Amino acid sequence: MVQTYLLLTQTVAWSVVAILALLLAAAAIGYITSWFYAKSIYTPVVKSLESDNSDLKKHVEEIKSDIRKLEEKSAELNEKISSLEQQISDKEKEIKHLRKQKKE
Repeated sequence: MVQTYLLLTQTVAWSVVAILALLLAAAAIGYITSWFYAKSIYTPVVKSLESDNSDLKKHVEEIKSDIRKLEEKSAELNEKISSLEQQISDKEKEIKHLRKQKKE
C-alpha cells in the first residue's frame, strides 16, 4: 500500500492532478474573498443610491403635482381670456352700433 502511494506521488499525472486541485481551491477562496470584499464596499453605496432614488421619485411626484396645478390655473386663465375677448368684441359691436345711431 505504501509503495502504491509513493508511486502515485512520484508520477507526473498525480502531480498535475494535485496542482489543479490546489489551483481550483485557491480560485474558490479568491472568488469568495473578493465577493465578501465587494459586498462590504458596495452595500453602503447601493443603499445610499436607493435612498437618493426614493427621494428623487418623491421630488418628481411633487413636480408633477405642481405641473398639474399650473395647467389647471392656465386653463382657468385661458377661459378668462376668452371671456374677456368676447366682452371686448361685444363692446366693439356696441360702440359701432352707437356710432351708427349717432350719425343718423
